[in-house]
Amino acid sequence: MGDSCPNRPSALRRRATFSGVRSLTVQPASGGSATACSSALTASSSREPGQHNGLHTTHSKSKHEKVEKRKRRNDHSGRLSCHQHQQSLLSSSSGYSNYRGILNWCVVMLVLSNSRLFLENLLKYGILVDPIQVLSLFVKDPYSWPAACLVIVSNVFILAALYTERQLSKGSLSEQVGLLVHSVNLSIILFFPAVVVLLVPSISPVGGVFALGTYTILLLKLYSYKDVNRWCRELSSIKVKTLSRSNSCPSAPPVIGVDQIVCYPGNLSIRDLYYFVFAPTLCYELNFPRSPKIRMSFLLRRLLEMLFLTQMLVALTQQWMVPIIQSSMKPLEEMDLSRMMERLLRLAVPNHLLWLMFFYWFFHSSLNFTAELLRFGDRQFYKDWWNAETVTYFWQNWNIPVHKWCLRHFYCPLLRKGFSKMVSQSAVFFLSAFFHEYLMSVPLRMFRLWAFMGMMAQLPLAWLVTRFLRGNYGNAAVWISLIIGQPIAVLMYVHDYYVLHNGQEIH
Repeated sequence: MGDSCPNRPSALRRRATFSGVRSLTVQPASGGSATACSSALTASSSREPGQHNGLHTTHSKSKHEKVEKRKRRNDHSGRLSCHQHQQSLLSSSSGYSNYRGILNWCVVMLVLSNSRLFLENLLKYGILVDPIQVLSLFVKDPYSWPAACLVIVSNVFILAALYTERQLSKGSLSEQVGLLVHSVNLSIILFFPAVVVLLVPSISPVGGVFALGTYTILLLKLYSYKDVNRWCRELSSIKVKTLSRSNSCPSAPPVIGVDQIVCYPGNLSIRDLYYFVFAPTLCYELNFPRSPKIRMSFLLRRLLEMLFLTQMLVALTQQWMVPIIQSSMKPLEEMDLSRMMERLLRLAVPNHLLWLMFFYWFFHSSLNFTAELLRFGDRQFYKDWWNAETVTYFWQNWNIPVHKWCLRHFYCPLLRKGFSKMVSQSAVFFLSAFFHEYLMSVPLRMFRLWAFMGMMAQLPLAWLVTRFLRGNYGNAAVWISLIIGQPIAVLMYVHDYYVLHNGQEIH
């Protein structure tokens, strides 16, 4: 009786259920024999595998039955109650934001509606796309390229700015004289191409826009170049010897494979200035963020996008925009209000579609292509302007390079000089309005101020939208101003241009 291990019960049974246990030592209770306990454990652990699997199967079956019973109970309760407190998906309080299907539906409807218009256009006018005619828009004489020559001449002003900065860094010129030289150089950049475009009849309007656009970009770049170098000299005068992107140039040892940090006046080189001239930014820095390498696959995708969208822009302009404009060329005084609105709406859709394509072509494909080629690291050329709920937000986010320049070199300096925010914002819009009119009136050789008035009208529009509209209503107002506002200015300029050059034919 003493060798029968009377106190073996629960612990041994629980442990014997684990098939992985091969041996176990148990101290006998009440003076029982350890040998008997060991033999019992050995016997239980040496059972056939099927016996252990049977225990597992029984255990899993019982667990599965419990789960099934629980499901049946839940099913019965679900029959009794199938509602809960929740909002409709289209309610603003639901928090639902995945409208991808609706967006796809809008795209499909847009494609179908414009396909119908495109087929009507083909049936009515035939195929109007002519690449030779496109080339004639840039040059009137294939052996004369005045606009291209005008762009090449701009290198003189670039080198003049560099020479002036080198003399200032050496102390050969005082700050007052240097400011005067820069002012003369920038003034020539502004007025010289305009005079040439107005006086040389062989420069076409498209060629004039290209040349004046190039000079305008160069003007803003060299103004930033002048300011940053002046800030470097001011820091040097207060015993801060170097400058980088973050206000100081750390004296870190050069690292192999990493671009070295440039400090003033080491940045005053031809290579540094021309990198800035071709970089997709208007704001100068001594040390731009650089990407580690050129991604050829990314570069090729952007190049293919540029080529494809260029062809699409040219084809849609010739096939869609030009017939609409030509068919509506009638003096405004001979038209009633309904006829004017019909002309405006006919022009609004193709004009807006071309504007969106141009935005993607320039701000995404072209600027990213240039940035990748130059390993320029800052690729934020635009933000989510399409979500703009105010006019101000749109103008701050649709063209980031210009916005950064205005903020850094125009708006903030006005605030530091004591001007109010309202006056500074109005001055920024005035500057933008001037350049819009500059790029429209001079190439067309007529001054109507439509672009200037359109930009200045953004001030009261921005106040009205901010004051009375919120959320989706404000976003809708921004989109309406883009869809309707631009065609008005385009229609007015095209109408006046045709009246000026083809007045007898129109009448």
